[in-house]
Amino acid sequence: MGKELIILAYSGGLDTSCILKWLIQKNYDVVCYMADIGQDEDFSQATKKAMSIGAKDVIVEDLRKQFVSDYMLPAIQMGLVYESRYYLGTSLARPCISVGIVNTAKKLGAKYISHGATGKGNDQVRFELSVYSLWPEGKVIAPWRLPEFFNRFQGRKDLLEFAKQENIPVSATPKAPWSTDENIMHISYESGVLEDPATIPPNGIYKMTRDLQQAEDYPSVIDITFEKGLPVSITIPSGQEKALLIKDDLKIVETLNKLGGQHGVGRIDIVENRFLGLKSRGLYETPAGTILHAAHLDLEAFALDKEVLRLKKYLQDRMSDFVYNGFWFSPEATYTKKCLEMSQELVNGTVTIQIFKGNLTILARKSPTSLYNKDLVSMDIAGGFSPEDSSGFININAIRLKEYARFLKNIKN
Repeated sequence: MGKELIILAYSGGLDTSCILKWLIQKNYDVVCYMADIGQDEDFSQATKKAMSIGAKDVIVEDLRKQFVSDYMLPAIQMGLVYESRYYLGTSLARPCISVGIVNTAKKLGAKYISHGATGKGNDQVRFELSVYSLWPEGKVIAPWRLPEFFNRFQGRKDLLEFAKQENIPVSATPKAPWSTDENIMHISYESGVLEDPATIPPNGIYKMTRDLQQAEDYPSVIDITFEKGLPVSITIPSGQEKALLIKDDLKIVETLNKLGGQHGVGRIDIVENRFLGLKSRGLYETPAGTILHAAHLDLEAFALDKEVLRLKKYLQDRMSDFVYNGFWFSPEATYTKKCLEMSQELVNGTVTIQIFKGNLTILARKSPTSLYNKDLVSMDIAGGFSPEDSSGFININAIRLKEYARFLKNIKN
């Protein structure tokens, strides 16, 4: 009887390398799957390492374009910000990777998928809920939740000893005293020395953005154009004859990452609430995402009806929770996403934004579909607005306040 096939979400690091060997020892044929979503990774070296450990095959798939076009930019369009601060860089990557690994499992006829996510984090939930939504008949093996695995490997020390015994190559570079997750949208830093929220992050920890002391001494001005809430082009520098026009989704993000990083834009240091109920401290760098969110927010206020904007705010907060918690493919997320997309029909136009020394400043905006009426709001012409009507408006709204003031006066007497 042949061995059963399992697809392992592989990173090339210590954890998944040891998991690869452990699965082979459990009598599985293992194919390693690596998704390129813009992380700084030597895929050739990781492939050689996996094959030397005993992988049946290694599949590296370039998902950068899909990640940007199908996940990151729609998140900008929907205004997704978890707990008003986190732009969901890791959360959005998990469903993207899940599509790739599930398609691979189906193509190769595998019954199982495995991953190296720990039992306390969000990623195990996001990854597995996505897999089961896409592949209900599939099964996931999560070693860090299996007693025979986590009782044997209490931590990094045990993994290193196992790697030594099994001749698993270990990087000669000392591991940073924190954990990172990287893709084209962001880099996150957590655990290790960062677990104490009172600890100031070590110097040199950030990779995508410069410290403000080393940021450029001149501002950059960018025109960002949106169609139905989606960023479709950027122009740099704004207003000059030989401006650089970029329309490709991937190049837009890469360019804004570079410019934002040079100006120190996109860093946050927060404590957030994990889906499992734990609080965790994380550092995030999201240069392009921060710039695009700021421009999109300004254009929405310019173009949308007041009450639609407020209702959309409620829905985007709910959608942010869905994405953070791993429900990208759920029926509630599908419904909410459609509602949010409908709200963006009028969000068309261009926002001019300046980035400088960690700051984003909106300079101007224009839109062919904005509800802004210059004549109506003008201080110089009536524009169809009758000032007398404001008296009645104020009087009606004042009734409640007068009654409340009268009530307070009576109870004090």
